[in-house]
Amino acid sequence: MLAKGREVLMIPGPTTVPDAVLSAMHRPAIDIRRGPLVDLTDTLLADLKTVFGTREAKTFIYAANGHGTWEAALSNVMSRGEKVLVLDCGRFARGWGEMASGLGLDVEILPGDWRRAADPDALQARLAEDTGHEIKAVLTVQVDTASSVINDIPAMRKAIDAAGHPALFLVDAIASLGTTPFEMDAWGIDLALTGSQKGLMTPPGLGVIAAGPRAFKAHENADLRTRYWDWTARMGREHYMKYCGTPPEHMLFGFRKALDMLLEEGLDAAFRRHALLSGAVHAAVAHWAKGGAVAFNVTDPAQRSPSVTTVLTPGLAPMDLIAFCEDTCGVTLGGTIGEIAGTGIRIGHMGHVNAPTVFGALGAIETGLAVLGAAGASGGLTAATGFLAEAVARERAAETART
Repeated sequence: MLAKGREVLMIPGPTTVPDAVLSAMHRPAIDIRRGPLVDLTDTLLADLKTVFGTREAKTFIYAANGHGTWEAALSNVMSRGEKVLVLDCGRFARGWGEMASGLGLDVEILPGDWRRAADPDALQARLAEDTGHEIKAVLTVQVDTASSVINDIPAMRKAIDAAGHPALFLVDAIASLGTTPFEMDAWGIDLALTGSQKGLMTPPGLGVIAAGPRAFKAHENADLRTRYWDWTARMGREHYMKYCGTPPEHMLFGFRKALDMLLEEGLDAAFRRHALLSGAVHAAVAHWAKGGAVAFNVTDPAQRSPSVTTVLTPGLAPMDLIAFCEDTCGVTLGGTIGEIAGTGIRIGHMGHVNAPTVFGALGAIETGLAVLGAAGASGGLTAATGFLAEAVARERAAETART
Protein backbone atom coordinates (compact mmCIF):
# COMPACT_ATOMS: atom_id res chain seq x y z
CA MET A 1 0.00 0.00 0.00
CA LEU A 2 2.68 2.51 1.09
CA ALA A 3 5.78 0.52 0.21
CA LYS A 4 6.43 1.77 -3.31
CA GLY A 5 9.63 3.76 -3.65
CA ARG A 6 13.07 3.04 -2.29
CA GLU A 7 13.03 0.36 0.40
CA VAL A 8 14.58 1.14 3.77
CA LEU A 9 16.83 -1.57 5.22
CA MET A 10 17.04 -1.39 9.01
CA ILE A 11 18.37 -4.83 9.89
CA PRO A 12 21.61 -5.13 11.88
CA GLY A 13 23.60 -6.26 8.87
CA PRO A 14 24.20 -6.27 6.06
CA THR A 15 23.49 -2.57 6.12
CA THR A 16 22.64 -0.17 3.32
CA VAL A 17 25.46 0.17 0.81
CA PRO A 18 25.96 3.79 -0.36
CA ASP A 19 25.40 4.46 -4.05
CA ALA A 20 28.96 5.81 -4.25
CA VAL A 21 30.30 2.46 -3.05
CA LEU A 22 28.19 0.55 -5.56
CA SER A 23 29.40 2.88 -8.31
CA ALA A 24 33.03 2.35 -7.31
CA MET A 25 32.54 -1.38 -7.82
CA HIS A 26 31.11 -0.90 -11.30
CA ARG A 27 34.35 -0.95 -13.26
CA PRO A 28 36.49 -3.42 -15.23
CA ALA A 29 38.83 -5.87 -13.53
CA ILE A 30 42.54 -5.00 -13.45
CA ASP A 31 45.87 -6.82 -13.13
CA ILE A 32 46.12 -8.62 -9.79
CA ARG A 33 49.93 -8.70 -9.56
CA ARG A 34 51.17 -5.16 -10.16
CA GLY A 35 50.19 -1.54 -10.52
CA PRO A 36 47.04 0.08 -9.11
CA LEU A 37 45.72 -2.97 -7.27
CA VAL A 38 48.97 -3.29 -5.30
CA ASP A 39 48.71 0.36 -4.33
CA LEU A 40 45.05 -0.12 -3.42
CA THR A 41 45.88 -2.96 -1.05
CA ASP A 42 48.61 -0.92 0.61
CA THR A 43 46.30 2.04 1.24
CA LEU A 44 43.52 -0.19 2.60
CA LEU A 45 45.83 -1.97 5.03
CA ALA A 46 47.22 1.36 6.22
CA ASP A 47 43.86 3.08 6.66
CA LEU A 48 42.41 0.08 8.46
CA LYS A 49 45.03 0.61 11.15
CA THR A 50 43.61 4.09 11.64
CA VAL A 51 40.08 2.75 11.93
CA PHE A 52 41.16 0.10 14.47
CA GLY A 53 43.13 2.67 16.44
CA THR A 54 46.51 0.97 16.15
CA ARG A 55 50.05 1.67 15.09
CA GLU A 56 51.51 -1.57 16.40
CA ALA A 57 49.25 -4.12 14.71
CA LYS A 58 49.48 -5.56 11.22
CA THR A 59 46.27 -5.73 9.21
CA PHE A 60 45.00 -8.49 6.93
CA ILE A 61 42.07 -8.62 4.51
CA TYR A 62 40.27 -11.89 3.78
CA ALA A 63 37.66 -12.85 1.24
CA ALA A 64 35.39 -14.08 4.04
CA ASN A 65 32.39 -13.24 6.15
CA GLY A 66 32.57 -12.77 9.91
CA HIS A 67 32.50 -16.47 10.68
CA GLY A 68 35.46 -17.03 8.40
CA THR A 69 37.29 -14.18 10.10
CA TRP A 70 36.65 -15.81 13.50
CA GLU A 71 38.38 -18.91 12.16
CA ALA A 72 41.23 -16.88 10.70
CA ALA A 73 41.85 -15.26 14.08
CA LEU A 74 41.83 -18.49 16.08
CA SER A 75 43.84 -20.55 13.61
CA ASN A 76 46.64 -18.01 13.57
CA VAL A 77 47.23 -17.78 17.32
CA MET A 78 45.97 -21.03 18.87
CA SER A 79 47.07 -24.65 19.06
CA ARG A 80 44.81 -27.68 19.23
CA GLY A 81 43.59 -28.47 22.74
CA GLU A 82 44.34 -25.06 24.21
CA LYS A 83 41.68 -23.42 26.35
CA VAL A 84 39.81 -20.23 25.49
CA LEU A 85 37.40 -18.33 27.72
CA VAL A 86 34.34 -16.91 25.96
CA LEU A 87 32.41 -14.05 27.60
CA ASP A 88 28.75 -14.84 27.11
CA CYS A 89 26.49 -11.88 26.29
CA GLY A 90 24.62 -12.98 23.16
CA ARG A 91 24.48 -15.27 20.16
CA PHE A 92 27.61 -14.03 18.46
CA ALA A 93 29.81 -14.23 21.51
CA ARG A 94 28.72 -17.85 21.83
CA GLY A 95 29.11 -18.39 18.09
CA TRP A 96 32.80 -17.53 18.22
CA GLY A 97 33.15 -20.08 20.98
CA GLU A 98 31.39 -22.68 18.84
CA MET A 99 33.87 -21.95 16.07
CA ALA A 100 36.72 -22.49 18.52
CA SER A 101 35.25 -25.80 19.65
CA GLY A 102 35.00 -26.99 16.05
CA LEU A 103 38.70 -26.25 15.61
CA GLY A 104 39.60 -28.55 18.48
CA LEU A 105 40.03 -25.94 21.19
CA ASP A 106 38.88 -26.40 24.78
CA VAL A 107 36.11 -23.83 25.19
CA GLU A 108 34.87 -22.50 28.51
CA ILE A 109 31.90 -20.15 28.59
CA LEU A 110 31.94 -17.52 31.32
CA PRO A 111 28.23 -17.40 32.17
CA GLY A 112 26.48 -14.20 31.27
CA ASP A 113 23.09 -12.71 30.59
CA TRP A 114 21.71 -11.68 27.22
CA ARG A 115 20.18 -8.61 28.84
CA ARG A 116 23.38 -7.07 30.16
CA ALA A 117 27.06 -6.67 29.33
CA ALA A 118 29.73 -9.19 30.26
CA ASP A 119 30.94 -8.66 33.83
CA PRO A 120 34.59 -7.53 34.21
CA ASP A 121 34.59 -8.61 37.89
CA ALA A 122 33.52 -12.12 36.94
CA LEU A 123 36.27 -12.20 34.32
CA GLN A 124 38.89 -11.11 36.84
CA ALA A 125 37.71 -13.68 39.37
CA ARG A 126 37.83 -16.54 36.84
CA LEU A 127 41.29 -15.60 35.60
CA ALA A 128 42.57 -15.29 39.18
CA GLU A 129 41.44 -18.88 39.75
CA ASP A 130 43.46 -20.02 36.73
CA THR A 131 46.79 -20.07 38.55
CA GLY A 132 48.24 -22.52 36.04
CA HIS A 133 47.37 -20.19 33.15
CA GLU A 134 45.54 -22.89 31.24
CA ILE A 135 43.36 -20.23 29.60
CA LYS A 136 45.32 -18.99 26.60
CA ALA A 137 42.86 -16.45 25.21
CA VAL A 138 39.83 -14.42 26.23
CA LEU A 139 37.24 -13.98 23.46
CA THR A 140 34.61 -11.24 23.51
CA VAL A 141 32.56 -9.02 21.23
CA GLN A 142 32.35 -5.26 21.58
CA VAL A 143 28.73 -5.31 20.37
CA ASP A 144 26.67 -8.48 20.16
CA THR A 145 24.24 -8.08 17.28
CA ALA A 146 21.72 -10.51 18.77
CA SER A 147 21.34 -9.00 22.23
CA SER A 148 22.42 -5.46 21.17
CA VAL A 149 24.60 -5.12 24.26
CA ILE A 150 27.87 -3.18 24.16
CA ASN A 151 30.70 -4.46 26.33
CA ASP A 152 33.19 -2.28 28.17
CA ILE A 153 36.38 -3.38 26.44
CA PRO A 154 38.80 -1.22 28.49
CA ALA A 155 37.26 -2.63 31.68
CA MET A 156 37.87 -6.16 30.38
CA ARG A 157 41.51 -5.33 29.77
CA LYS A 158 41.82 -3.94 33.28
CA ALA A 159 40.28 -7.14 34.66
CA ILE A 160 42.81 -9.30 32.81
CA ASP A 161 45.67 -7.15 34.07
CA ALA A 162 44.32 -7.09 37.63
CA ALA A 163 44.30 -10.89 37.61
CA GLY A 164 47.91 -10.88 36.41
CA HIS A 165 46.96 -13.25 33.63
CA PRO A 166 48.89 -13.61 30.34
CA ALA A 167 45.92 -14.69 28.19
CA LEU A 168 45.58 -13.08 24.79
CA PHE A 169 42.71 -10.60 24.50
CA LEU A 170 40.73 -11.13 21.27
CA VAL A 171 37.88 -8.76 20.37
CA ASP A 172 35.20 -9.04 17.69
CA ALA A 173 34.35 -5.54 16.43
CA ILE A 174 32.12 -6.65 13.55
CA ALA A 175 29.04 -4.77 14.76
CA SER A 176 30.90 -1.83 16.27
CA LEU A 177 33.85 -0.68 14.15
CA GLY A 178 33.09 2.67 12.55
CA THR A 179 30.12 3.27 14.86
CA THR A 180 31.70 3.70 18.31
CA PRO A 181 35.20 4.39 19.65
CA PHE A 182 37.68 1.55 19.28
CA GLU A 183 41.27 2.01 20.44
CA MET A 184 43.17 -1.21 19.91
CA ASP A 185 46.55 -0.07 21.23
CA ALA A 186 45.27 2.10 24.08
CA TRP A 187 42.92 -0.64 25.27
CA GLY A 188 45.52 -3.39 25.16
CA ILE A 189 43.76 -5.57 22.59
CA ASP A 190 45.98 -8.27 21.13
CA LEU A 191 43.79 -9.12 18.14
CA ALA A 192 40.74 -7.39 16.71
CA LEU A 193 38.56 -8.35 13.78
CA THR A 194 35.67 -6.97 11.78
CA GLY A 195 33.63 -7.46 8.62
CA SER A 196 32.84 -5.14 5.73
CA GLN A 197 29.05 -5.28 5.89
CA LYS A 198 28.02 -3.21 8.90
CA GLY A 199 29.57 0.07 10.02
CA LEU A 200 32.03 -0.07 7.12
CA MET A 201 29.23 0.23 4.54
CA THR A 202 30.43 -2.40 2.05
CA PRO A 203 28.65 -5.55 0.83
CA PRO A 204 29.32 -8.73 2.83
CA GLY A 205 32.42 -10.62 1.80
CA LEU A 206 35.48 -9.02 3.36
CA GLY A 207 36.88 -9.90 6.78
CA VAL A 208 39.64 -7.87 8.42
CA ILE A 209 42.05 -8.72 11.22
CA ALA A 210 44.40 -6.43 13.12
CA ALA A 211 47.05 -8.48 14.93
CA GLY A 212 49.27 -6.98 17.59
CA PRO A 213 52.74 -8.04 18.78
CA ARG A 214 51.54 -10.59 21.35
CA ALA A 215 49.27 -12.19 18.77
CA PHE A 216 52.23 -12.50 16.41
CA LYS A 217 54.31 -14.07 19.15
CA ALA A 218 51.63 -16.71 19.65
CA HIS A 219 51.42 -17.13 15.88
CA GLU A 220 54.98 -18.42 15.75
CA ASN A 221 54.03 -21.72 17.41
CA ALA A 222 50.32 -21.96 16.59
CA ASP A 223 49.59 -25.41 15.15
CA LEU A 224 46.12 -24.60 13.83
CA ARG A 225 47.60 -22.55 11.02
CA THR A 226 46.36 -23.46 7.54
CA ARG A 227 47.48 -22.14 4.20
CA TYR A 228 44.47 -19.94 3.46
CA TRP A 229 44.31 -18.08 6.78
CA ASP A 230 48.04 -18.04 7.56
CA TRP A 231 49.47 -14.58 8.24
CA THR A 232 53.02 -15.64 7.42
CA ALA A 233 52.01 -16.77 3.94
CA ARG A 234 50.05 -13.56 3.41
CA MET A 235 53.07 -11.41 4.18
CA GLY A 236 55.04 -12.89 1.29
CA ARG A 237 56.45 -10.82 -1.57
CA GLU A 238 53.81 -11.80 -4.13
CA HIS A 239 50.88 -9.39 -3.97
CA TYR A 240 48.26 -12.02 -4.78
CA MET A 241 49.38 -14.00 -1.71
CA LYS A 242 47.99 -11.21 0.49
CA TYR A 243 44.68 -12.83 -0.49
CA CYS A 244 46.00 -16.38 -0.89
CA GLY A 245 45.08 -16.22 -4.54
CA THR A 246 43.02 -13.93 -6.74
CA PRO A 247 42.10 -10.75 -4.83
CA PRO A 248 38.38 -9.89 -4.52
CA GLU A 249 38.97 -6.88 -6.73
CA HIS A 250 35.54 -5.35 -6.93
CA MET A 251 34.95 -5.73 -3.22
CA LEU A 252 38.23 -3.89 -2.69
CA PHE A 253 37.16 -1.08 -5.03
CA GLY A 254 34.00 -0.62 -3.01
CA PHE A 255 35.80 -0.94 0.32
CA ARG A 256 38.23 1.80 -0.70
CA LYS A 257 35.35 4.18 -1.39
CA ALA A 258 33.61 3.27 1.87
CA LEU A 259 36.73 3.95 3.91
CA ASP A 260 37.22 7.22 2.04
CA MET A 261 33.70 8.25 3.02
CA LEU A 262 34.22 7.26 6.66
CA LEU A 263 37.56 9.02 6.99
CA GLU A 264 36.29 12.11 5.16
CA GLU A 265 33.44 12.36 7.66
CA GLY A 266 35.94 11.77 10.46
CA LEU A 267 35.82 8.92 12.94
CA ASP A 268 34.77 11.15 15.83
CA ALA A 269 31.98 12.64 13.73
CA ALA A 270 30.80 9.17 12.71
CA PHE A 271 30.77 8.08 16.35
CA ARG A 272 28.76 11.16 17.30
CA ARG A 273 26.29 10.57 14.47
CA HIS A 274 25.70 7.00 15.64
CA ALA A 275 25.36 8.11 19.25
CA LEU A 276 22.72 10.68 18.33
CA LEU A 277 20.75 8.40 16.03
CA SER A 278 20.80 5.51 18.50
CA GLY A 279 19.71 7.95 21.19
CA ALA A 280 16.71 8.85 19.06
CA VAL A 281 15.82 5.17 18.64
CA HIS A 282 16.21 4.56 22.36
CA ALA A 283 14.00 7.57 23.14
CA ALA A 284 11.23 6.20 20.92
CA VAL A 285 11.43 2.69 22.36
CA ALA A 286 11.46 4.04 25.93
CA HIS A 287 8.25 5.94 25.17
CA TRP A 288 6.52 2.95 23.61
CA ALA A 289 7.62 0.79 26.52
CA LYS A 290 5.45 2.84 28.88
CA GLY A 291 2.39 1.15 27.34
CA GLY A 292 3.79 -2.33 27.96
CA ALA A 293 3.71 -3.54 24.35
CA VAL A 294 7.48 -3.38 23.96
CA ALA A 295 10.58 -3.44 26.18
CA PHE A 296 14.31 -3.06 25.77
CA ASN A 297 16.23 -6.32 25.76
CA VAL A 298 19.22 -4.58 27.38
CA THR A 299 18.06 -3.30 30.75
CA ASP A 300 20.85 -0.80 31.52
CA PRO A 301 20.73 2.24 29.19
CA ALA A 302 24.53 2.59 29.40
CA GLN A 303 24.92 -0.91 27.96
CA ARG A 304 22.76 -0.37 24.85
CA SER A 305 24.80 -0.28 21.67
CA PRO A 306 24.94 2.60 19.19
CA SER A 307 24.57 0.26 16.22
CA VAL A 308 21.56 -1.99 16.89
CA THR A 309 18.63 -2.04 19.31
CA THR A 310 16.91 -5.28 20.29
CA VAL A 311 13.29 -4.69 21.29
CA LEU A 312 11.17 -7.34 22.99
CA THR A 313 7.46 -7.29 22.12
CA PRO A 314 5.55 -9.01 24.94
CA GLY A 315 2.37 -7.17 23.93
CA LEU A 316 2.15 -8.41 20.33
CA ALA A 317 3.47 -10.96 17.83
CA PRO A 318 6.77 -9.57 16.50
CA MET A 319 6.41 -11.10 13.06
CA ASP A 320 3.14 -9.23 12.59
CA LEU A 321 4.96 -5.96 13.24
CA ILE A 322 7.87 -6.94 10.98
CA ALA A 323 5.47 -7.94 8.20
CA PHE A 324 3.49 -4.71 8.48
CA CYS A 325 6.59 -2.54 8.32
CA GLU A 326 7.95 -4.38 5.29
CA ASP A 327 4.78 -5.10 3.29
CA THR A 328 2.90 -1.89 4.01
CA CYS A 329 5.66 0.67 4.57
CA GLY A 330 8.74 -0.70 2.78
CA VAL A 331 10.86 -0.81 5.95
CA THR A 332 12.74 -4.03 6.64
CA LEU A 333 13.46 -4.81 10.30
CA GLY A 334 15.30 -7.77 11.80
CA GLY A 335 13.81 -10.45 14.01
CA THR A 336 15.34 -11.69 17.24
CA ILE A 337 17.60 -14.74 17.11
CA GLY A 338 19.21 -17.27 19.42
CA GLU A 339 17.68 -17.85 22.82
CA ILE A 340 15.34 -14.87 22.35
CA ALA A 341 14.21 -15.90 18.84
CA GLY A 342 10.60 -15.00 18.12
CA THR A 343 10.29 -12.61 21.05
CA GLY A 344 10.95 -9.26 19.42
CA ILE A 345 12.54 -7.17 16.69
CA ARG A 346 15.98 -5.74 15.99
CA ILE A 347 16.43 -2.25 14.62
CA GLY A 348 19.75 -1.67 12.87
CA HIS A 349 21.02 1.92 12.87
CA MET A 350 24.61 1.79 11.69
CA GLY A 351 26.72 2.57 8.68
CA HIS A 352 25.15 4.66 5.93
CA VAL A 353 22.27 5.99 8.03
CA ASN A 354 20.96 9.45 8.81
CA ALA A 355 18.14 11.17 10.65
CA PRO A 356 15.48 10.87 7.90
CA THR A 357 16.19 7.15 7.61
CA VAL A 358 15.79 6.63 11.35
CA PHE A 359 12.68 8.82 11.54
CA GLY A 360 11.13 6.91 8.65
CA ALA A 361 11.78 3.57 10.32
CA LEU A 362 10.45 4.74 13.66
CA GLY A 363 7.38 6.19 11.96
CA ALA A 364 6.68 2.85 10.28
CA ILE A 365 7.08 1.00 13.57
CA GLU A 366 4.80 3.43 15.38
CA THR A 367 2.18 3.10 12.66
CA GLY A 368 2.44 -0.67 12.88
CA LEU A 369 2.05 -0.63 16.65
CA ALA A 370 -1.11 1.45 16.29
CA VAL A 371 -2.59 -0.73 13.53
CA LEU A 372 -1.89 -3.86 15.61
CA GLY A 373 -3.59 -2.34 18.61
CA ALA A 374 -0.56 -2.01 20.88
CA ALA A 375 -1.07 0.02 24.04
CA GLY A 376 0.75 3.36 24.13
CA ALA A 377 1.56 3.27 20.42
CA SER A 378 1.68 7.03 19.87
CA GLY A 379 4.35 9.52 20.83
CA GLY A 380 7.51 7.54 20.18
CA LEU A 381 8.45 9.44 17.03
CA THR A 382 7.87 12.71 18.84
CA ALA A 383 10.17 11.53 21.63
CA ALA A 384 12.86 10.70 19.04
CA THR A 385 12.67 14.06 17.31
CA GLY A 386 12.60 15.81 20.68
CA PHE A 387 15.74 13.97 21.76
CA LEU A 388 17.61 15.02 18.63
CA ALA A 389 16.34 18.60 18.80
CA GLU A 390 17.62 18.98 22.36
CA ALA A 391 20.95 17.31 21.56
CA VAL A 392 21.58 19.44 18.48
CA ALA A 393 20.57 22.61 20.31
CA ARG A 394 23.03 21.84 23.11
CA GLU A 395 25.83 21.24 20.62
CA ARG A 396 25.08 24.48 18.78
CA ALA A 397 25.08 26.39 22.04
CA ALA A 398 28.40 24.84 23.04
CA GLU A 399 29.89 25.70 19.66
CA THR A 400 28.69 29.29 19.96
CA ALA A 401 30.23 29.54 23.43
CA ARG A 402 33.57 28.31 22.11
CA THR A 403 33.65 30.90 19.34
